[in-house]
Amino acid sequence: MQWSDDGLVIGLRKHGETGVILELMTAEHGRHLGLVHGGRSRRMQPMLQPGNTLHATWRARIDESLGSYSVEPASLVASRLMGSALALYGIGHIGALLRLLPERDPHRGLYDAAQVLVEHLGDRNIAPALMVRFELALLTELGFGLDLTNCAASGVNDALIYVSPKSGRAVSASAGEPYRDRLLRLPAFLRDRSGVPSEEEIAQGFRLTGYFLSQHIWEPRGLQPAEERARFIAAGTETAR
Repeated sequence: MQWSDDGLVIGLRKHGETGVILELMTAEHGRHLGLVHGGRSRRMQPMLQPGNTLHATWRARIDESLGSYSVEPASLVASRLMGSALALYGIGHIGALLRLLPERDPHRGLYDAAQVLVEHLGDRNIAPALMVRFELALLTELGFGLDLTNCAASGVNDALIYVSPKSGRAVSASAGEPYRDRLLRLPAFLRDRSGVPSEEEIAQGFRLTGYFLSQHIWEPRGLQPAEERARFIAAGTETAR
């Protein structure tokens, strides 16, 4: 068995004296692991860092085995990410989110979104909003997407400022007013992509995605959100200040 693909490095762990097990989010083969012989060498270590994108070839005698990777550099940005706490926590959180996906299950849209997010992880004006959208995209890929296009009560698509915690559907200001204390806020930047979101809108976005991630994914699996998520949110807030 053999294939070649581009992959974003999201994790690695030691294997034996000199090797590593490399975890890539690939464009066409999903989240995929493989052994890199000599991956702990001085030459290979800078390449095998989270955030880098590699050209990878995977080989194995049978499809079900771990297999091995041979890799070449495609986009090496890890050294740039290391200069930003926001970026470091961000790449850690991206990896934790992608590990919620079944291994070897292709998700090209999430791969492309992750590449865009990594490119902007150090930008405080862009990264937090992109991360909220990435969490929304992950929910959709796992079958728990939110419907933010029309009011669940009236069907209209204007003045949408709430989300129902039960249905995951948007609710208009007028329809939601009697129940406002029981509804989640829908931040404006998820309805209108123009402008830079405020700190409060970003917080609303993470509360929204965090609620549905907890309800549908973390709690049913007995998981806690990765520490990097809270640290990324805090770093974004501190940087903004």
